[in-house]
Amino acid sequence: MMIEANLVQHEEKKITVLHQEGRWILFSTILASSMAFIDASALNVALPALQNDLHASGVQLLWIINAYLLMLAALILVGGSLGDKLGRKKVFASGISLFLLASLACGFAPTTEFLIGARVVQGIGGAMMIPGSLAIITAYFDAEQRGGAIGTWSSVTTMVTIAGPMLGGLLADAGFWRGVFLINLPLGIATLVVLYLKVPESRNEAASREIDYPGAILATVGLACLTYGFISLHDLGFRDPHIYGTLSGGIIALFAYAIVQARSSHPMMPLHLFKSCTFIGTNLLTLFLYGALNVGTFFLCLNLVQAQGYSQSIAGMADMPFALLLSGLSPWAGRFADRYGPRPMLIVGPSLAGLGFMLMACVGLTHGSCDYWKTFFPGIVVFGLGMAVTVAPLTSAVMGSVATHYAGTASGINNAVARTAGVLAIAIVGSVALCTFARALDVHTANIHLSKAVRLLLHSQASQLGQTSVLAEVLPENSDAVEMAIKLAFVDTFRLVMIICAGLAWLSAIMAALLVKPIRMFMD
Repeated sequence: MMIEANLVQHEEKKITVLHQEGRWILFSTILASSMAFIDASALNVALPALQNDLHASGVQLLWIINAYLLMLAALILVGGSLGDKLGRKKVFASGISLFLLASLACGFAPTTEFLIGARVVQGIGGAMMIPGSLAIITAYFDAEQRGGAIGTWSSVTTMVTIAGPMLGGLLADAGFWRGVFLINLPLGIATLVVLYLKVPESRNEAASREIDYPGAILATVGLACLTYGFISLHDLGFRDPHIYGTLSGGIIALFAYAIVQARSSHPMMPLHLFKSCTFIGTNLLTLFLYGALNVGTFFLCLNLVQAQGYSQSIAGMADMPFALLLSGLSPWAGRFADRYGPRPMLIVGPSLAGLGFMLMACVGLTHGSCDYWKTFFPGIVVFGLGMAVTVAPLTSAVMGSVATHYAGTASGINNAVARTAGVLAIAIVGSVALCTFARALDVHTANIHLSKAVRLLLHSQASQLGQTSVLAEVLPENSDAVEMAIKLAFVDTFRLVMIICAGLAWLSAIMAALLVKPIRMFMD
């Protein structure tokens, strides 16, 4: 009896230790994920202040966003496999350390070029850090506890995502946009301390020790070439050898990437998974819908601040309905998908998101934030409703479209596709927006009495987008008209971007209708 009692006490003590470790694991992974979510959601709102302070052009703004997304999209699958092979805690901590150093460099960046370079390093750190959080949770918690642990992680990170834009707006309005990057320092340092003291190491002992370096290099080169080509198109034009050379090089590199993946014994993207129509459909849906999401939110923040006259803190709260709907309805959408299959929601959700974009495209120049409820609010609500009924069913469809032992790989590929969508959409649609703004500015200033020299100077400043300033050479009686022309030109540009985003969202709904199988076929 004494021996049995001691054994019971030993087991209870062991369980208590496990529970304590579990709390520390959740604490560290949530803190690290919060850095990435705050960085992504707060930066968009702070961009106008950043642009004004560093005198960044519109092209440079696109690079500030895309330099990070580019490295994340190209390397996130490698980051996940490195954790499995070398140790999840080790790679996770290395990614956090690199992300911290890059955030410090971003926070003290003296020039736009320096900031873009630091964002590249931050993207590399993010690619090592982001896959590690859920991988560590999955490795530590058993099947009975894993759902609750992931639910806790998801709910807290959702609240952080909601708070991110408000934080970015408040920091920008206070003249401290650099705080968007520097806030990562205390979060990251606390995470590293907990990791080293409280979190055990884990790895996949059965995983191959080989790493797909050729695939990573080709993916990075391909996406970088396409990004450079599309973003620079506005300044150089299609006939410039730099443009058609880099665009061609990017396509060739990505084609070579597909060949490497097909022939590699340890590919980071196993192509045989794409034999599933549902897997193809869900990833095409992700490509189009998340492309629209990334470019739409980017231009919405610029429009609210630079054309509509919102303060950056108010602009940060403008898309809160979207975040609240996403966090509130996602569990219901997930249960609906479990019962009836994901296909209906994957058709309805993107269709609603496209309608939301079209409602925002109908908004012209307003009288500021006092008009928010009857202008931008309806579109943001409809868009948020569409995304809320899409995200959870999309995850279910991706994970369920492949064999169970490939579920993690499928999730990683879908994550990489979402990041790639952001890179390509911001590069391509951003280039279209730059060209559109320049033409619209010419149209709206056509009836204003300006000298030829002033028109040329104003046209040369069009790459600043909404930050284009009224020139000192403009006569005082014309300055108000020129300022209004700049705002109207940006609103015209925003409308075109929203229409493109609506088209991408509806295209994603078509992909779901054509390729995602109904529930009975899906379950087979």
